[in-house]
Amino acid sequence: MTWFKFLAGALFGMGMFLFPVGGGEGFSTPVGVLTEWLEKMIKNEVPWFLYLLVAVSGLGALMGCFYLPDFIRQRKWAEGLFTLSWPYLLTRIVALLVVICVGGEIGPEWIRGDDVGGSMVGLSWTLVALAFTLSFVLPFLTDTGIMEFTGVLLKPVIRPLFRVPGRASVDLIASWLASSNTAVLITAGQYNSGYYSRREAATIMTNFSLVSIPFCMVVAGTMHVGHLFPLLYLTVTAVGLFLAVIAVRIPPLSSVAEDYRCEPQLKEEVPQGTTLLSWAVAAALSRAEQFRLSAAVGAGLEMAVGILFDLVPIVIAWGTVGTLLVNETPIFQWIAYPMGLYMWALGIPDAFTLAPATLVGFIDMFIPALITSPESSESIRFFISALSLVQIIYLTEVGSIIVKSDVGLDVKRLFLVFLERTLVAIPILWLVVKFFVAG
Repeated sequence: MTWFKFLAGALFGMGMFLFPVGGGEGFSTPVGVLTEWLEKMIKNEVPWFLYLLVAVSGLGALMGCFYLPDFIRQRKWAEGLFTLSWPYLLTRIVALLVVICVGGEIGPEWIRGDDVGGSMVGLSWTLVALAFTLSFVLPFLTDTGIMEFTGVLLKPVIRPLFRVPGRASVDLIASWLASSNTAVLITAGQYNSGYYSRREAATIMTNFSLVSIPFCMVVAGTMHVGHLFPLLYLTVTAVGLFLAVIAVRIPPLSSVAEDYRCEPQLKEEVPQGTTLLSWAVAAALSRAEQFRLSAAVGAGLEMAVGILFDLVPIVIAWGTVGTLLVNETPIFQWIAYPMGLYMWALGIPDAFTLAPATLVGFIDMFIPALITSPESSESIRFFISALSLVQIIYLTEVGSIIVKSDVGLDVKRLFLVFLERTLVAIPILWLVVKFFVAG
């Protein structure tokens, strides 16, 4: 029975998250296809769901400031949904105001417009579908032994390079073929279960969550460099892994505490006299033996509710405010001036014009592509595309998950990691452009 749990769980979990599925506009994974179908179904059949969700999360948090019913207080995970610090309470109220403006088509256009609040509400539909899909499929990838098996086998390579367990390779592959927020949610779950220390989880979330291949195709198409996609993705992958090697060895990541959220569960050390493969199998079977479908469903339900109540309001509120700062104020022009000097010193043309595009990716990864002029040269469009994809950290999705996961990275530290990746990546990417991109 244990072997069956391991093999069936591994095949189903890996198949759902890692198996490429072809399509007319590129390829995805079964999880991606299921998420897309679920998103369309919810939007068409129950379009009020998102608005009700944000209303309950916002009004429930307000009520939690004064009174919570006993049936909520008796469940710690439920109590945590409505007992919030002031910043997160304010976030939910802002999100509620935004969805009222967007859903009711009232209020100023600069809040509810398709490129501001409307865009963030649209993005949240994807997160809602992802919450349901991931929460009930994820345990088959993380809890049936495949991560233990892979972790033991790859530890001799992954640990020296990136100072994280070998099982982190599964997170990396999941982000390549699924999405970066998928990988971050996998990592958060592993941290909560005791398989990663706080520093390891922070490292994996900020370095291994590379952007999925389908999203890279979208960015390449938007920037009109689709014909250079093989070079673009090869560059993003190589530079991303190089940045990970560096980032784990310098603050703020190197200074994150090495403690665990609960009793450490990781067992990748190979006992003396045991082969690497036999220990990998033993570790996998030990984990698979503990797997219970009923427990996985219960944990999945809690995870889904947590994503819906915590992350959706953050995406809507933070994304709307950030986009407003980009569209309606010159603040990023001012902040990006030193970055303009840096690129000018490296000989990058139009450095000061491009400078804001190097920083706005911290709000959302797609914004650099939106604000870069299509009249720019092919070299510039390739450069901004690659830079936005290797920066990884963006508040509207990945950043909000990282902050909420309590791995020791607040918004300030996240921005420092983002800035480090940007400063190191710029000269490397420009060298690639000069040698391999024509015009």
